[in-house]
Amino acid sequence: MKKSFFTIALFCASALQAQLNPAITNWLINTSGLTGSHYVQGNSTPISDNVQANVQAVQYSTNFVYVTTTGIPAYVTGPFLDGNPSLATNQNAIFKLSLNPSANTGTLTSTTGGNIGIFINGVALFDYRDGVAWNAQTNSLCGGPGNPPCPGGPNANMPWNRDAVLAEKGGFDCAKGHPAMGNYHHHQNPSAFKLDLQVISNICDIYDADGLYVIDSMQHSPLIGLAADGFPIYGAYGYQNTDGTGGLTRILSGYQLRNISVRTHWADGTDVADGPPVSTTYPLGYFREDYEFISQPGQQAYLDASNGRFCVTPEYPNGTYCYFATVDANWNSAYPYVVGPKYHGVVTGSKVTSITEPVTTYTSDAGLQELDAADWKVWPNPSHEVAMVQVNGLTTQSRKVTLYDQQGRLIAQKTLAQGSTIVYFEIDTLYQGLYLVRVEGDAQAKTLVVR
Repeated sequence: MKKSFFTIALFCASALQAQLNPAITNWLINTSGLTGSHYVQGNSTPISDNVQANVQAVQYSTNFVYVTTTGIPAYVTGPFLDGNPSLATNQNAIFKLSLNPSANTGTLTSTTGGNIGIFINGVALFDYRDGVAWNAQTNSLCGGPGNPPCPGGPNANMPWNRDAVLAEKGGFDCAKGHPAMGNYHHHQNPSAFKLDLQVISNICDIYDADGLYVIDSMQHSPLIGLAADGFPIYGAYGYQNTDGTGGLTRILSGYQLRNISVRTHWADGTDVADGPPVSTTYPLGYFREDYEFISQPGQQAYLDASNGRFCVTPEYPNGTYCYFATVDANWNSAYPYVVGPKYHGVVTGSKVTSITEPVTTYTSDAGLQELDAADWKVWPNPSHEVAMVQVNGLTTQSRKVTLYDQQGRLIAQKTLAQGSTIVYFEIDTLYQGLYLVRVEGDAQAKTLVVR
Protein backbone atom coordinates (compact mmCIF):
# COMPACT_ATOMS: atom_id res chain seq x y z
CA MET A 1 0.00 0.00 0.00
CA LYS A 2 2.85 2.36 0.86
CA LYS A 3 4.47 1.53 -2.46
CA SER A 4 1.27 2.40 -4.31
CA PHE A 5 0.99 5.71 -2.48
CA PHE A 6 4.63 6.50 -3.24
CA THR A 7 4.07 5.74 -6.92
CA ILE A 8 1.00 7.99 -7.02
CA ALA A 9 2.87 10.78 -5.25
CA LEU A 10 5.70 10.61 -7.77
CA PHE A 11 3.22 10.68 -10.65
CA CYS A 12 1.45 13.74 -9.22
CA ALA A 13 4.75 15.54 -8.69
CA SER A 14 5.80 14.76 -12.25
CA ALA A 15 2.47 16.04 -13.60
CA LEU A 16 2.74 19.23 -11.55
CA GLN A 17 6.26 19.84 -12.82
CA ALA A 18 5.09 19.41 -16.40
CA GLN A 19 2.20 21.82 -15.87
CA LEU A 20 4.60 24.49 -14.63
CA ASN A 21 7.07 24.10 -17.50
CA PRO A 22 7.02 27.36 -19.51
CA ALA A 23 7.48 25.30 -22.68
CA ILE A 24 3.93 24.06 -22.05
CA THR A 25 2.16 27.04 -20.52
CA ASN A 26 3.19 29.97 -22.74
CA TRP A 27 1.62 29.12 -26.10
CA LEU A 28 -1.13 31.33 -27.50
CA ILE A 29 -3.95 28.77 -27.64
CA ASN A 30 -6.91 29.91 -29.72
CA THR A 31 -10.09 29.15 -27.77
CA SER A 32 -12.36 31.72 -29.43
CA GLY A 33 -12.26 30.65 -33.09
CA LEU A 34 -10.14 33.68 -34.01
CA THR A 35 -9.20 33.59 -37.72
CA GLY A 36 -6.34 35.11 -39.66
CA SER A 37 -6.47 37.60 -42.51
CA HIS A 38 -4.23 38.98 -45.23
CA TYR A 39 -3.69 41.91 -47.57
CA VAL A 40 -3.28 41.69 -51.31
CA GLN A 41 -1.41 44.37 -53.23
CA GLY A 42 -3.63 47.32 -54.11
CA ASN A 43 -6.21 46.61 -51.41
CA SER A 44 -5.68 47.96 -47.90
CA THR A 45 -8.74 46.17 -46.52
CA PRO A 46 -7.85 42.82 -44.90
CA ILE A 47 -9.31 39.67 -46.45
CA SER A 48 -10.31 36.83 -44.15
CA ASP A 49 -8.31 33.60 -44.44
CA ASN A 50 -11.15 31.53 -42.91
CA VAL A 51 -8.42 29.64 -41.08
CA GLN A 52 -8.01 29.62 -37.32
CA ALA A 53 -5.06 31.66 -36.09
CA ASN A 54 -2.42 30.92 -33.46
CA VAL A 55 -2.11 27.53 -31.76
CA GLN A 56 -4.97 25.01 -31.75
CA ALA A 57 -3.73 22.53 -29.13
CA VAL A 58 -0.83 21.91 -26.74
CA GLN A 59 -0.20 18.35 -25.52
CA TYR A 60 2.70 17.00 -23.54
CA SER A 61 4.36 13.83 -22.31
CA THR A 62 7.21 13.45 -19.85
CA ASN A 63 9.84 14.55 -22.34
CA PHE A 64 8.10 16.41 -25.15
CA VAL A 65 5.51 19.07 -25.88
CA TYR A 66 3.42 18.80 -29.06
CA VAL A 67 2.09 22.03 -30.57
CA THR A 68 -0.68 21.78 -33.16
CA THR A 69 -0.92 24.89 -35.31
CA THR A 70 -2.09 26.26 -38.63
CA GLY A 71 0.95 28.54 -38.83
CA ILE A 72 -1.38 31.53 -39.33
CA PRO A 73 -0.90 34.51 -36.98
CA ALA A 74 -3.61 36.77 -35.57
CA TYR A 75 -1.97 39.83 -37.13
CA VAL A 76 -2.62 40.58 -40.80
CA THR A 77 -0.11 39.03 -43.21
CA GLY A 78 0.99 40.38 -46.58
CA PRO A 79 1.26 41.81 -49.09
CA PHE A 80 4.67 40.63 -50.29
CA LEU A 81 5.84 43.22 -52.79
CA ASP A 82 8.84 41.40 -54.25
CA GLY A 83 6.74 39.29 -56.60
CA ASN A 84 6.21 36.42 -54.15
CA PRO A 85 3.01 34.80 -55.46
CA SER A 86 2.36 32.88 -52.26
CA LEU A 87 -0.05 33.61 -49.40
CA ALA A 88 0.16 32.37 -45.84
CA THR A 89 -1.70 29.04 -45.89
CA ASN A 90 -2.80 26.46 -43.34
CA GLN A 91 0.16 24.23 -42.47
CA ASN A 92 -1.79 21.65 -40.41
CA ALA A 93 1.42 21.20 -38.46
CA ILE A 94 2.41 19.41 -35.27
CA PHE A 95 5.72 20.51 -33.78
CA LYS A 96 7.46 18.17 -31.32
CA LEU A 97 9.84 19.96 -28.95
CA SER A 98 11.91 18.82 -25.98
CA LEU A 99 10.82 19.65 -22.43
CA ASN A 100 14.30 18.79 -21.18
CA PRO A 101 16.73 20.52 -23.56
CA SER A 102 20.42 19.86 -23.11
CA ALA A 103 23.58 21.62 -24.24
CA ASN A 104 25.50 19.98 -27.06
CA THR A 105 28.92 19.13 -25.62
CA GLY A 106 30.24 17.90 -28.96
CA THR A 107 30.25 19.48 -32.41
CA LEU A 108 27.45 22.03 -32.62
CA THR A 109 24.70 21.42 -35.18
CA SER A 110 24.29 24.00 -37.93
CA THR A 111 20.87 25.44 -38.60
CA THR A 112 19.33 24.58 -41.95
CA GLY A 113 16.85 26.03 -44.37
CA GLY A 114 13.20 25.79 -43.34
CA ASN A 115 11.76 25.48 -39.84
CA ILE A 116 14.32 25.82 -37.05
CA GLY A 117 11.82 26.64 -34.32
CA ILE A 118 8.36 27.98 -33.65
CA PHE A 119 6.98 31.18 -32.18
CA ILE A 120 4.37 31.00 -29.42
CA ASN A 121 1.63 31.86 -31.92
CA GLY A 122 2.49 28.79 -33.98
CA VAL A 123 4.30 30.68 -36.74
CA ALA A 124 7.51 29.13 -38.05
CA LEU A 125 11.00 30.47 -37.36
CA PHE A 126 13.62 30.34 -40.16
CA ASP A 127 17.31 31.17 -39.85
CA TYR A 128 19.21 33.92 -41.72
CA ARG A 129 19.21 32.24 -45.15
CA ASP A 130 16.83 32.37 -48.09
CA GLY A 131 18.25 29.54 -50.19
CA VAL A 132 20.25 31.83 -52.47
CA ALA A 133 24.07 31.62 -52.71
CA TRP A 134 26.95 32.73 -54.93
CA ASN A 135 28.14 30.41 -57.68
CA ALA A 136 31.82 31.22 -58.22
CA GLN A 137 31.85 29.13 -61.43
CA THR A 138 29.36 31.43 -63.13
CA ASN A 139 29.95 34.57 -61.04
CA SER A 140 26.24 34.84 -60.36
CA LEU A 141 23.61 34.01 -57.80
CA CYS A 142 22.15 30.53 -57.67
CA GLY A 143 19.23 28.91 -55.90
CA GLY A 144 15.88 30.40 -55.02
CA PRO A 145 13.19 31.78 -57.34
CA GLY A 146 14.50 33.18 -60.62
CA ASN A 147 18.03 31.78 -60.29
CA PRO A 148 19.56 28.58 -61.70
CA PRO A 149 20.10 25.77 -59.17
CA CYS A 150 23.29 25.82 -57.11
CA PRO A 151 25.91 23.13 -57.86
CA GLY A 152 25.16 20.14 -55.64
CA GLY A 153 21.55 21.09 -55.06
CA PRO A 154 19.77 23.25 -52.47
CA ASN A 155 21.54 21.66 -49.49
CA ALA A 156 25.07 22.01 -50.85
CA ASN A 157 27.62 23.86 -48.73
CA MET A 158 28.31 27.09 -50.58
CA PRO A 159 30.98 29.56 -49.42
CA TRP A 160 28.79 32.67 -49.72
CA ASN A 161 25.14 32.40 -48.61
CA ARG A 162 22.68 35.26 -48.96
CA ASP A 163 21.16 36.91 -45.88
CA ALA A 164 17.37 36.96 -46.21
CA VAL A 165 16.82 39.87 -43.82
CA LEU A 166 18.84 42.27 -45.97
CA ALA A 167 18.24 40.82 -49.43
CA GLU A 168 14.49 40.20 -49.09
CA LYS A 169 13.45 43.25 -47.07
CA GLY A 170 11.27 44.46 -49.95
CA GLY A 171 9.20 41.27 -49.70
CA PHE A 172 8.48 41.33 -45.96
CA ASP A 173 5.09 42.47 -44.69
CA CYS A 174 4.62 44.95 -41.85
CA ALA A 175 5.24 42.22 -39.27
CA LYS A 176 8.61 41.34 -40.95
CA GLY A 177 7.38 37.98 -42.23
CA HIS A 178 6.71 36.27 -45.55
CA PRO A 179 5.72 32.82 -46.87
CA ALA A 180 7.77 30.12 -48.55
CA MET A 181 5.38 27.95 -50.56
CA GLY A 182 2.62 29.01 -48.16
CA ASN A 183 4.66 28.47 -44.98
CA TYR A 184 4.52 31.92 -43.38
CA HIS A 185 7.58 32.55 -41.22
CA HIS A 186 9.89 35.09 -39.62
CA HIS A 187 13.67 35.20 -39.97
CA GLN A 188 13.87 37.94 -37.35
CA ASN A 189 12.30 39.75 -34.43
CA PRO A 190 8.52 39.60 -35.13
CA SER A 191 7.55 43.19 -34.33
CA ALA A 192 6.19 45.73 -36.81
CA PHE A 193 8.56 47.80 -38.95
CA LYS A 194 6.70 50.99 -38.05
CA LEU A 195 7.51 50.54 -34.34
CA ASP A 196 11.29 50.49 -34.83
CA LEU A 197 13.10 53.62 -33.66
CA GLN A 198 14.39 54.03 -37.22
CA VAL A 199 11.82 52.83 -39.75
CA ILE A 200 13.56 51.12 -42.70
CA SER A 201 10.47 49.94 -44.62
CA ASN A 202 7.35 51.87 -45.60
CA ILE A 203 5.18 48.76 -46.03
CA CYS A 204 3.21 49.69 -42.86
CA ASP A 205 2.20 53.04 -44.36
CA ILE A 206 -0.25 51.49 -46.80
CA TYR A 207 -0.84 47.96 -45.53
CA ASP A 208 -0.97 48.59 -41.80
CA ALA A 209 -0.62 45.67 -39.46
CA ASP A 210 1.26 44.83 -36.31
CA GLY A 211 3.28 41.88 -35.04
CA LEU A 212 3.58 39.33 -32.28
CA TYR A 213 4.70 41.83 -29.65
CA VAL A 214 5.84 45.41 -29.11
CA ILE A 215 9.43 46.01 -28.03
CA ASP A 216 9.40 47.74 -24.65
CA SER A 217 12.72 48.90 -23.19
CA MET A 218 11.12 49.19 -19.75
CA GLN A 219 10.11 45.52 -19.47
CA HIS A 220 11.87 42.19 -19.85
CA SER A 221 10.86 40.95 -23.27
CA PRO A 222 8.37 38.08 -23.31
CA LEU A 223 9.12 34.48 -24.11
CA ILE A 224 8.24 34.43 -27.81
CA GLY A 225 9.14 30.92 -28.97
CA LEU A 226 11.15 27.72 -28.74
CA ALA A 227 14.03 26.63 -30.97
CA ALA A 228 14.31 23.12 -32.41
CA ASP A 229 16.72 22.17 -29.61
CA GLY A 230 14.02 23.02 -27.05
CA PHE A 231 15.63 26.14 -25.60
CA PRO A 232 13.41 29.23 -25.21
CA ILE A 233 13.54 32.36 -27.36
CA TYR A 234 13.06 35.83 -25.91
CA GLY A 235 12.55 39.25 -27.46
CA ALA A 236 15.10 42.04 -27.56
CA TYR A 237 15.40 43.10 -23.89
CA GLY A 238 16.52 41.20 -20.80
CA TYR A 239 18.39 41.61 -17.55
CA GLN A 240 21.84 43.18 -17.76
CA ASN A 241 23.44 40.37 -15.77
CA THR A 242 22.84 36.67 -16.24
CA ASP A 243 21.78 36.28 -12.57
CA GLY A 244 18.80 38.60 -13.12
CA THR A 245 20.38 41.74 -11.67
CA GLY A 246 21.65 44.99 -13.14
CA GLY A 247 18.39 46.31 -14.57
CA LEU A 248 17.03 45.92 -18.08
CA THR A 249 19.08 46.34 -21.21
CA ARG A 250 19.02 45.56 -24.91
CA ILE A 251 20.62 42.13 -25.31
CA LEU A 252 23.46 42.33 -27.80
CA SER A 253 24.60 40.12 -30.66
CA GLY A 254 28.27 39.18 -30.54
CA TYR A 255 28.53 39.42 -34.34
CA GLN A 256 29.75 42.39 -36.33
CA LEU A 257 30.40 43.14 -40.00
CA ARG A 258 33.91 42.37 -41.16
CA ASN A 259 36.16 45.11 -42.49
CA ILE A 260 36.47 43.74 -46.02
CA SER A 261 36.09 45.04 -49.55
CA VAL A 262 36.56 41.69 -51.33
CA ARG A 263 35.15 38.28 -50.52
CA THR A 264 38.02 35.81 -50.77
CA HIS A 265 38.33 34.37 -47.24
CA TRP A 266 36.04 33.57 -44.33
CA ALA A 267 36.49 35.30 -41.00
CA ASP A 268 38.55 32.36 -39.68
CA GLY A 269 41.03 32.78 -42.54
CA THR A 270 39.80 29.88 -44.67
CA ASP A 271 40.51 30.49 -48.36
CA VAL A 272 37.29 29.87 -50.28
CA ALA A 273 36.00 30.41 -53.79
CA ASP A 274 35.63 34.12 -54.34
CA GLY A 275 32.34 35.90 -53.93
CA PRO A 276 31.47 39.25 -55.52
CA PRO A 277 33.37 42.30 -54.26
CA VAL A 278 31.53 44.54 -51.82
CA SER A 279 29.45 47.02 -53.84
CA THR A 280 26.11 48.77 -53.90
CA THR A 281 24.67 45.66 -55.55
CA TYR A 282 26.23 43.31 -53.00
CA PRO A 283 26.71 45.48 -49.91
CA LEU A 284 28.46 44.34 -46.77
CA GLY A 285 25.99 42.11 -44.94
CA TYR A 286 24.46 40.72 -48.13
CA PHE A 287 26.04 37.36 -47.33
CA ARG A 288 26.14 35.62 -43.95
CA GLU A 289 29.89 35.18 -44.26
CA ASP A 290 30.28 38.97 -44.17
CA TYR A 291 29.93 38.72 -40.38
CA GLU A 292 32.41 37.63 -37.75
CA PHE A 293 31.89 36.70 -34.11
CA ILE A 294 33.79 38.73 -31.53
CA SER A 295 33.90 37.35 -27.99
CA GLN A 296 33.13 39.88 -25.25
CA PRO A 297 34.57 38.47 -21.99
CA GLY A 298 32.90 39.88 -18.91
CA GLN A 299 30.17 41.63 -20.92
CA GLN A 300 27.12 39.65 -19.83
CA ALA A 301 24.68 41.47 -22.11
CA TYR A 302 26.50 40.04 -25.14
CA LEU A 303 25.42 36.68 -26.50
CA ASP A 304 27.53 33.71 -27.56
CA ALA A 305 28.07 32.46 -31.11
CA SER A 306 24.68 30.70 -31.08
CA ASN A 307 23.00 34.01 -30.14
CA GLY A 308 22.14 32.93 -26.62
CA ARG A 309 23.33 32.82 -23.02
CA PHE A 310 22.53 31.02 -19.76
CA CYS A 311 20.54 33.47 -17.66
CA VAL A 312 17.66 34.13 -15.27
CA THR A 313 14.35 35.24 -16.84
CA PRO A 314 10.85 35.82 -15.42
CA GLU A 315 9.75 32.36 -16.61
CA TYR A 316 12.96 30.63 -15.52
CA PRO A 317 13.94 32.08 -12.10
CA ASN A 318 16.55 29.36 -11.66
CA GLY A 319 18.07 30.12 -15.04
CA THR A 320 18.20 28.40 -18.41
CA TYR A 321 19.96 28.80 -21.72
CA CYS A 322 17.99 31.31 -23.85
CA TYR A 323 18.16 32.68 -27.36
CA PHE A 324 17.27 36.34 -27.97
CA ALA A 325 15.78 38.06 -31.03
CA THR A 326 18.53 40.64 -31.37
CA VAL A 327 18.11 44.21 -32.64
CA ASP A 328 20.47 47.16 -32.96
CA ALA A 329 20.19 50.54 -31.23
CA ASN A 330 17.46 51.56 -33.73
CA TRP A 331 15.55 48.31 -33.06
CA ASN A 332 16.32 47.09 -36.57
CA SER A 333 17.08 43.37 -36.74
CA ALA A 334 20.68 42.42 -35.90
CA TYR A 335 22.45 39.31 -37.24
CA PRO A 336 22.09 36.38 -36.52
CA TYR A 337 18.56 37.60 -35.70
CA VAL A 338 17.33 34.73 -33.49
CA VAL A 339 19.23 31.41 -33.58
CA GLY A 340 22.43 30.54 -35.24
CA PRO A 341 24.32 29.89 -37.29
CA LYS A 342 24.60 26.85 -34.97
CA TYR A 343 22.29 25.58 -32.24
CA HIS A 344 23.51 25.58 -28.66
CA GLY A 345 21.64 22.39 -27.77
CA VAL A 346 21.06 18.87 -28.98
CA VAL A 347 18.42 19.11 -31.71
CA THR A 348 15.55 16.75 -30.92
CA GLY A 349 12.64 18.85 -32.16
CA SER A 350 10.90 18.19 -35.44
CA LYS A 351 7.69 18.56 -37.40
CA VAL A 352 5.68 15.33 -37.07
CA THR A 353 2.56 13.98 -38.72
CA SER A 354 1.08 12.36 -35.60
CA ILE A 355 1.60 11.87 -31.87
CA THR A 356 2.67 8.31 -31.10
CA GLU A 357 2.90 8.35 -27.29
CA PRO A 358 0.44 8.98 -24.44
CA VAL A 359 -0.02 12.72 -23.86
CA THR A 360 -1.97 15.12 -21.68
CA THR A 361 -3.77 18.10 -23.21
CA TYR A 362 -2.85 21.40 -21.59
CA THR A 363 -5.73 23.73 -20.73
CA SER A 364 -4.91 27.14 -19.33
CA ASP A 365 -6.90 28.44 -16.37
CA ALA A 366 -5.09 31.79 -16.21
CA GLY A 367 -7.26 34.86 -15.81
CA LEU A 368 -6.96 38.10 -17.74
CA GLN A 369 -3.73 39.87 -16.86
CA GLU A 370 -4.04 43.33 -15.36
CA LEU A 371 -2.89 46.37 -17.32
CA ASP A 372 -2.07 49.87 -16.23
CA ALA A 373 -1.94 53.15 -18.10
CA ALA A 374 1.74 52.71 -19.00
CA ASP A 375 1.02 49.47 -20.90
CA TRP A 376 -0.94 51.02 -23.75
CA LYS A 377 -1.37 54.20 -25.77
CA VAL A 378 -3.84 55.95 -28.09
CA TRP A 379 -2.40 57.58 -31.20
CA PRO A 380 -2.41 59.85 -33.07
CA ASN A 381 -3.94 62.04 -30.40
CA PRO A 382 -5.49 64.43 -31.40
CA SER A 383 -6.95 62.58 -34.39
CA HIS A 384 -9.54 63.24 -37.06
CA GLU A 385 -9.81 60.08 -39.19
CA VAL A 386 -8.47 56.97 -37.48
CA ALA A 387 -7.41 56.41 -33.85
CA MET A 388 -5.21 53.47 -32.96
CA VAL A 389 -4.85 51.71 -29.62
CA GLN A 390 -1.52 49.90 -29.14
CA VAL A 391 -0.73 47.58 -26.22
CA ASN A 392 2.92 47.14 -25.25
CA GLY A 393 4.54 43.74 -24.91
CA LEU A 394 2.60 40.58 -25.71
CA THR A 395 -1.18 40.16 -25.78
CA THR A 396 -1.66 36.69 -24.31
CA GLN A 397 -5.46 36.88 -24.29
CA SER A 398 -7.93 38.78 -26.43
CA ARG A 399 -9.15 42.04 -24.86
CA LYS A 400 -12.10 44.34 -25.46
CA VAL A 401 -11.25 47.92 -26.36
CA THR A 402 -14.12 50.37 -25.96
CA LEU A 403 -14.71 53.94 -27.13
CA TYR A 404 -17.14 56.14 -25.12
CA ASP A 405 -18.28 59.74 -25.30
CA GLN A 406 -17.94 62.04 -22.29
CA GLN A 407 -21.38 61.04 -21.04
CA GLY A 408 -20.30 57.42 -20.87
CA ARG A 409 -22.33 56.34 -23.91
CA LEU A 410 -20.87 53.47 -25.94
CA ILE A 411 -19.62 54.61 -29.34
CA ALA A 412 -17.77 51.51 -30.55
CA GLN A 413 -16.12 48.35 -29.29
CA LYS A 414 -13.31 46.35 -30.87
CA THR A 415 -11.40 43.20 -29.93
CA LEU A 416 -7.63 43.27 -29.58
CA ALA A 417 -6.84 39.75 -30.73
CA GLN A 418 -4.60 37.40 -28.80
CA GLY A 419 -1.15 37.54 -30.37
CA SER A 420 -1.61 41.00 -31.92
CA THR A 421 -0.90 44.48 -30.60
CA ILE A 422 -3.19 47.05 -32.24
CA VAL A 423 -6.83 47.94 -33.01
CA TYR A 424 -8.31 50.83 -34.99
CA PHE A 425 -11.32 53.10 -34.55
CA GLU A 426 -12.62 55.02 -37.56
CA ILE A 427 -13.63 58.36 -36.09
CA ASP A 428 -14.13 60.54 -39.16
CA THR A 429 -17.90 60.65 -38.52
CA LEU A 430 -17.62 61.70 -34.86
CA TYR A 431 -18.19 65.25 -33.66
CA GLN A 432 -15.19 67.20 -32.48
CA GLY A 433 -14.55 66.85 -28.78
CA LEU A 434 -13.22 64.58 -26.08
CA TYR A 435 -13.82 60.82 -26.00
CA LEU A 436 -12.70 58.07 -23.63
CA VAL A 437 -10.91 54.84 -24.54
CA ARG A 438 -10.68 51.87 -22.18
CA VAL A 439 -8.80 48.57 -22.59
CA GLU A 440 -10.18 45.59 -20.70
CA GLY A 441 -7.97 44.81 -17.73
CA ASP A 442 -7.15 48.46 -16.95
CA ALA A 443 -9.48 50.41 -14.68
CA GLN A 444 -8.29 53.67 -16.18
CA ALA A 445 -9.53 55.34 -19.37
CA LYS A 446 -7.51 57.58 -21.67
CA THR A 447 -8.77 60.70 -23.38
CA LEU A 448 -8.93 60.88 -27.17
CA VAL A 449 -9.25 64.30 -28.80
CA VAL A 450 -11.22 64.25 -32.06
CA ARG A 451 -10.79 67.22 -34.38
